[in-house]
Amino acid sequence: MVPADQGGGVMRADLLSESIDGLDEALAAVDSFDRALVVGLLRPHAVRDTGLTGLAGAVAGTPLAGVVTEAADKAVAGAAGEDHFVALAAARTALLGSVHDALTARVEEAIGRPRAEESVPAPAGQPAGNLLTAARSWLSDLARCGWQGIDHDVVAGAAPVVSAMLPDPALRRLAALLDGFAAELAASCPGSALERVPVRRWADLWSRAMVLTVPGAADAPATGTATGRLLPLGVDVQEHATAVQAQVHAVFEPADGAAPRLVRASVSAPKPDTVVGAGLWQLLRPHMSLLTAVGEGRSMDLTAMPVTAEGDLVWDDARARTGEPADALATARVAMSTATASATAPLDRHPSRIAVPVFLEGYEAEKDGEKVAFTVTGHRLAVDTDRVPAAGPLTAEAVAASGACVGLLRWDAGEFTVQPLAVETTVRKKPVAVHAGAWAGGTADKAGAKAEKAATGAAAVLRERAGRLLRK
Repeated sequence: MVPADQGGGVMRADLLSESIDGLDEALAAVDSFDRALVVGLLRPHAVRDTGLTGLAGAVAGTPLAGVVTEAADKAVAGAAGEDHFVALAAARTALLGSVHDALTARVEEAIGRPRAEESVPAPAGQPAGNLLTAARSWLSDLARCGWQGIDHDVVAGAAPVVSAMLPDPALRRLAALLDGFAAELAASCPGSALERVPVRRWADLWSRAMVLTVPGAADAPATGTATGRLLPLGVDVQEHATAVQAQVHAVFEPADGAAPRLVRASVSAPKPDTVVGAGLWQLLRPHMSLLTAVGEGRSMDLTAMPVTAEGDLVWDDARARTGEPADALATARVAMSTATASATAPLDRHPSRIAVPVFLEGYEAEKDGEKVAFTVTGHRLAVDTDRVPAAGPLTAEAVAASGACVGLLRWDAGEFTVQPLAVETTVRKKPVAVHAGAWAGGTADKAGAKAEKAATGAAAVLRERAGRLLRK
């Protein structure tokens, strides 16, 4: 392994497998409440009562104790209102936030990376708008009937709210969440016929959406600007049937000589379900020049690029230009260990949001069927190859044959895993780097070029059909 002060390697891999005090109890309270959402919060049921009282008990002694106890009592009595549902969602969010903080502290201890001292500013309060109120009303109806009680009439209530929200950029974040959530629920109706309920996922979506109906909760204002050199580490691609997002993780070196910091830059785009694989880059590339730089293995020079306290660059192509060649593995070896991590906004404190850039080297890789694992300083670390996008040349086989890896340390299903962004393997006795985002800027690779061509055809057909509909 590379020492933490020489390249950011995980020196204390043993810490990642040790238990954390209070973690299981917090997750148990969340799980109990999530089961209550399955049966419905206003339907008399022992599961509901246990979940509500367990949630209230888990936040006893905190500032939320009073309002959550009242909300739980009202729900048990069948008299809960929308404000009570918000309180319950906030309590669940706070519990998972505490889990996030405990896991993040353990990661920091394991990798020895500094974290920024500043905190994320609280959002400014705003008057409640009619659309936020309408969204909260729909989410409250879902909580009342529970996932087993949903039907198409209940789910359809989201459609007019989403349609009214989408034109407003300030509400688009919540609108996209509600739209995707409603689509999943509609595909599962009627709830009474469901054989399997995605309990944690739907509870996550419900509670996050409910909290976002609080005025100002979705605000993420830029708190500064970034001028200096951006060194990409890799790209994380997340794909849904109707949307795709690429998030570039990078090291930013300020021009004024201040300490480097870890930052992210994201771009999202709607997509038809026929565009998959390398074709996704066609939808994303026009919106962010950084993707081309990533594909070409180059840095970018930024001038007054807006950045949030969380380290998210509010990307503007006019404030960036392509720089010198920059290899992600070299950046990880040399620059990543001294880069500070940014603070996390309150609503983003969730175990599923943990994605810490790490550099691993000198491990032993093994492949058992479809599963890959690294042995790091004598301790096994699972590799989540399912997160490796099909929109790039990185494969599970390349990961299993690697000797160095830039990845994101995540926590899922009770254990830490690493998601590879780039690996170094040996081909004909020579080290070769394979990047998940290698096709982001275009590719001559046979498989990638074929997928791009197919996507071009699909997009052309869709544009033609859309134009025909608009002409009618």
